[in-house]
Amino acid sequence: MATETTIFSPELAARFDKLVTLYPVRRSALVPMLLYAQDEVGYISKAVVAEVARRVGVLENDVVSVLSYYSMLRTQPIGKFNVQVCTNICCMLRGGNELFEHCKKRLGIGHKGTTADGVFSLEEVECIGACSWAPAVQVNYDFHENLTPESMDKVLEEYREKAQK
Repeated sequence: MATETTIFSPELAARFDKLVTLYPVRRSALVPMLLYAQDEVGYISKAVVAEVARRVGVLENDVVSVLSYYSMLRTQPIGKFNVQVCTNICCMLRGGNELFEHCKKRLGIGHKGTTADGVFSLEEVECIGACSWAPAVQVNYDFHENLTPESMDKVLEEYREKAQK
């Protein structure tokens, strides 16, 4: 694989080369590869689909089928910080719906929207596994819990400051 061109960083390409050897069937590496690619590229582009299909040894349509099944895989760019507000039962009972509405108003975007400056995206999600700390929000891979609209404003400001650095 080292002589083939790639759209990925050398580190990720090497990770993919190893990843396909860890499974008895190469196709089993498909979802992890898509998640790693999404982290590096920001979303699953047509070029990502083509290269991952080639690396795994499946048709591009097979990759597209997987994309249509998993909601955590995105085919469009999102903001630098993806704000996922849980509104499942525990979070809902402790203010998750109100927190989501507050974020919509504060950011000026709706579900699956991205701010004009590309800093934030917003999603209402079913569960992030933080029920004991409801209401909870995940920003990229960081969890924030026991939130109120006021504490959520502070979280958003912290990420806005990070974006400006």
